[in-house]
Amino acid sequence: MNNFWYKLKVIFKDPDLRKKILFILFILILFRLGANIPIPGIDQIRLQQFFAGNQFFGLLNIFSGGGLSNLSILMLGVAPFITATIIMQLLTMIFPRLKEIYFEEGEAGKQRFNQYSRFLTVPLAALQGFGLLALLENQQVLANLTFFDRITNIIIVTAGSVLLMWLGELVSEYGIGNGISLLIFAGIVASLPNTIQQVFFTFDVSQIPLYIGFLAASIMIISGVVIITEAERHIPISYAKQVRGMKMYGGFSTHLPLRVNQAGVIPIIFAISILLFPQMIVNVLAKIGGGFVKTFSEYLVGFLNNLWVYGFLYFILVFAFTYFYTAVTFDPEALSNNLQKGGAFVPGIRPGRSTAEYIAKILYRITLVGAIFLGLIAVLPLSMQAITGMQALALGGTALLIVVSVVLETIKQIESQIVMREYE
Repeated sequence: MNNFWYKLKVIFKDPDLRKKILFILFILILFRLGANIPIPGIDQIRLQQFFAGNQFFGLLNIFSGGGLSNLSILMLGVAPFITATIIMQLLTMIFPRLKEIYFEEGEAGKQRFNQYSRFLTVPLAALQGFGLLALLENQQVLANLTFFDRITNIIIVTAGSVLLMWLGELVSEYGIGNGISLLIFAGIVASLPNTIQQVFFTFDVSQIPLYIGFLAASIMIISGVVIITEAERHIPISYAKQVRGMKMYGGFSTHLPLRVNQAGVIPIIFAISILLFPQMIVNVLAKIGGGFVKTFSEYLVGFLNNLWVYGFLYFILVFAFTYFYTAVTFDPEALSNNLQKGGAFVPGIRPGRSTAEYIAKILYRITLVGAIFLGLIAVLPLSMQAITGMQALALGGTALLIVVSVVLETIKQIESQIVMREYE
């Protein structure tokens, strides 16, 4: 406890740290203000009904920081930028030049790669905004809009997404931690008062054991998320001794950390996108189609909205995408070559191809644990809702994973800043 107060004292006494913290708070306040400015033409009653009965958009609302449920000017959130980043990373598998920029050109290459992602964000935001607004208009959430109103709304939400991307970049550059993650975190935390209010107004004395069980399960789940998020598999690395002139270099040992959850929350974002796209298509077809097309579309809408079908598909997609994304972003062969160039080797393993195969074998084994973990976390809200029978007690797995990950990463960043200043 004394250590906590000491660190808090250091944060507020150091002008640079204090300035960074206050800058982050200022950006978050701007974000929350923007998330409550609605676009024109909304039917609030139909909007609440739409989100109450739709699991997909409830999940998408997480990544918009709550802006989608209000149909605010920031309704798209940072989702287009995240999608653009994912697409660019997937393109590294197709175009060797992009792979070279991302993996081999160091920090300058990654900045150039991120610039391409920013350019791609604009058309993706416009396309996603058009699709969402068209779907909401078909659901009568947006009513009596002229053609000019539709174009204006698309421009507004696209500009809002680009603005949010810029604010996230500012936080990353002038604040502490990852700006995009902090914006998503702020949106999730902002929804907590509403959740607490729902529990308070639906409180029933006869269900006290249920609340106690939920609290105990929450503590266990949060502990599990922290453990898996921080879990690493260490591969021993040794550096060969080298004699240069009259001095000897190398000859020491270290380790290569491989995270169990190498992919983070990206597979969950992948799965949401895949599940959301067919639903948007069939909802539009159900409204504009006729005869067989309308009947088939309505059947698909009902099929996709089935809780068990949705949960099963969601788990399978998250599991598969965890392996896929890990394979895209982590290249054992490139890592093996870098180790060999630096005079490093894994004890008992031949350098080169054998080392790459050894690292890949370990990586795919621990990814199995990470994939199962992410899949269970993704379907956790559905399970909690089925067990408790209460929407307010549906512990959000995706939201929980993001909150825990962001808190842990931010704490590490702050502690590193404090250690650096103590050293100075």
